[in-house]
Amino acid sequence: MIRKAFFFLFSGLLLGCQTNETHSEFVTLPNQWPLDQTLEFIIPEIDSLSSYNLFFTVRNSNEFKYSNLFLIAAIHFPNGKVIKDTLEYQMANPDGTWLGTGNRIKENKLWYKENIRFFEEGNYEVKLRHAMRNNASIMGVNELEGITDVGIIVEKSQANRE
Repeated sequence: MIRKAFFFLFSGLLLGCQTNETHSEFVTLPNQWPLDQTLEFIIPEIDSLSSYNLFFTVRNSNEFKYSNLFLIAAIHFPNGKVIKDTLEYQMANPDGTWLGTGNRIKENKLWYKENIRFFEEGNYEVKLRHAMRNNASIMGVNELEGITDVGIIVEKSQANRE
């Protein structure tokens, strides 16, 4: 009887904790992101009939000196097509308090693409690099301090459930 109760409790917890996450992958950085380092993420073949949302997850420490973050992202399709985007994300409030969750390290889940489909067979590759500059400088920041981890999350979109 106790085994049955445990089984149902455990099953209920598993069902209650289900997520729409299909794929996630992270790269750990040594508290800095070099300007010439492009991060690469592979999205394995997934259901081409479903729509997905893509997010970047960025974790930063207090050594991150900026209130925003500029990224250049590129999706490489299996057939060779590339879509490139320049993205800007707010990382802090105007008063300087960090956005995101966590204490010593803040984690931000940042929208990248919404309701997209992966029609082509094969793996998709997402390449990501930072594009940070100091004010009044045309040169990029060589070592972007305070970035500890960068990741990608692929989730089934709400459109699949309607």
